[in-house]
Amino acid sequence: MEKKEFNLNDIVEMKKQHPCGTNRWKIIRMGMDIRIKCEGCGHSVMLPRRDFTRKIKKILEKHEE
Repeated sequence: MEKKEFNLNDIVEMKKQHPCGTNRWKIIRMGMDIRIKCEGCGHSVMLPRRDFTRKIKKILEKHEE
């Protein structure tokens, strides 16, 4: 399995979609835990980095600095 490179403000797709029907998440905080925010309804979820790297499917948009 390839290692995915993600950064703050990237838009990612997870393996399971959010109950609101959207599967676009923005990374809004990084550290030992990663907080992601649903682009559809605005709900945010905090996951340990290890769980996040297991549950991420792909990076949809890279943040341009």
